[in-house]
Amino acid sequence: MSKKPVLFDLEDEAKAPPVAEAPPVPDPAPLAAQPAAMEQAARIAARRPSRLARWFWALLVAVVGAMASVAAWDFATGLIDRVPVLGWAVSVGLALLLLLALAMALRELAALSRLRRVDALRHQAAEAADLAAARAFTDRLEAFYKGRDELAWHQARLAERRAEVLDADTLLLLAEAELLVPLDALALREVEAAARQVAAVTALVPMALADVLTALVSSLRMIRRVAGVYGGRPGLFSSWRLTRAVLAHLAATGAVAAGDDLLEPVLGGSVLSKLSRRFGEGLVNGALSARVGIAAMEVCRPMPFSPQHKPSTRKVVQRALTGLFSKTK
Repeated sequence: MSKKPVLFDLEDEAKAPPVAEAPPVPDPAPLAAQPAAMEQAARIAARRPSRLARWFWALLVAVVGAMASVAAWDFATGLIDRVPVLGWAVSVGLALLLLLALAMALRELAALSRLRRVDALRHQAAEAADLAAARAFTDRLEAFYKGRDELAWHQARLAERRAEVLDADTLLLLAEAELLVPLDALALREVEAAARQVAAVTALVPMALADVLTALVSSLRMIRRVAGVYGGRPGLFSSWRLTRAVLAHLAATGAVAAGDDLLEPVLGGSVLSKLSRRFGEGLVNGALSARVGIAAMEVCRPMPFSPQHKPSTRKVVQRALTGLFSKTK
């Protein structure tokens, strides 16, 4: 075999394009493309236990409660036999503890009843098709918010102007503008504060599961405060029930599975590509927290949003993340 050099003729091949005509190198993809913390927190809270699991926990609570009651009774009676003064003191303490537990249970029932009133108002507003139904809903809404100091002036304006309205849709818009729009502003402040907190903790605390726990705790507290703004006043168990309803709706619609679609129009794709990974994840989780907050407003509000008063998720995210990020080139 010949070991001489071999020449290949490349004149017939397509010539390479000049460097000036080469396509530009695309920008790297954003590093914050995995909004795992907020999505995982939403799925954890929204997960509905099976019927077998609910029966198990109910039976476990009943058995443990019975055992604790019998043990407390035996302890108190035995202590009365040995040391009467101390035994009666412990018995009085146990009786007070039982009364406090009963008061907490009544408070939870009252909170659940108030949340049901909010749901009933929302359904009534959605079904108000004529002037009589709109006036009946307005009367119930005024009674629901009677005694709120921040709405006293608005209620007076509504009472003056409602007699002049002869159209159902106009009356509903008037009631929304006078009674609910001021509360919307207060609720949006809570949503924006929670979004900033989640974004900051995710970006600054490099601990495992810290972003998931922060997102979950902040969402619970945010939903509770939003419900309180609209008059829900939820207790411990009613707050959890309300939170599960909000996050289950978000998980079912897939709203928590996307974050960059909000941030890219707000911040810009080229800006997102320059962020650090933790800071980018913080912005995404903050944006998803804002989404959860707006969903909580829709669930806790005693009247559906009209198109002109419905908050824009993109604008809420932009206001919430102001101060955490600056568009510098």
